[in-house]
Amino acid sequence: MRLRKQIPNYITLGNLFAGTVAAIFAVEGNFKTAALFVLIGIIFDFFDGFIARLLKVSGELGKQLDSLADMVTSGVVPGIVMFKLLQSNLIAGSNLELKTDQILDIPLIGLILTLAACYRLASFNLDTRQTESFIGLPTPAMSLFVVSLPLIRMYSEIEFVNELISNNYFLIAVTWILSFLMNADIYLFSLKFKEYSFKNNYIKYIFLLSSVLLIFTLNFLSVPLIILLYILLSVVKKRLL
Repeated sequence: MRLRKQIPNYITLGNLFAGTVAAIFAVEGNFKTAALFVLIGIIFDFFDGFIARLLKVSGELGKQLDSLADMVTSGVVPGIVMFKLLQSNLIAGSNLELKTDQILDIPLIGLILTLAACYRLASFNLDTRQTESFIGLPTPAMSLFVVSLPLIRMYSEIEFVNELISNNYFLIAVTWILSFLMNADIYLFSLKFKEYSFKNNYIKYIFLLSSVLLIFTLNFLSVPLIILLYILLSVVKKRLL
């Protein structure tokens, strides 16, 4: 019985492990592997809660572990990725050899994502409204958005999109917008299903179907578009209630 109660916590620690590995690769500039481990961590994050509900062993320890693990996978890692993107853009746009202290100031703005994620996770643990839906953008969604950016620049053939990601003004704007959305008082629907009728879950089905189509047609570019679609559909659903 005691081992059964710990199973969800072990899965949560898997999230933390994946996030720590992702952070190492992100620091090294290996964005593809970092993104892979972020995705693995987010999958663990989904299943720890699912298994806890299935085994009926949820508790306060699991809740705190979940936030601490998310802080690494969906807080520290995207901050590092944004830091590295801003830094690489600075270096690429300069014809001079820059000293270390000269390429730190602006890239540090990317770590605002980490601070905003920390604030959101702490608030989430205290907010009793977020049992069946979210208030503000979940940190895993923000993390996926950010870690997809270097992959889009690496693999997308759309020149306009690549130019945007290579522009630090755009990246700084994305940093501030995502930081705001994580802590904004905006209703966002949860993908948890109580039952599966189309009438009561049509927004979720539209979102899931659209997401699959975007993934197959746009590859990595689909990730930020899916998150934008998630926010848009949530606003529509709220207005229809």
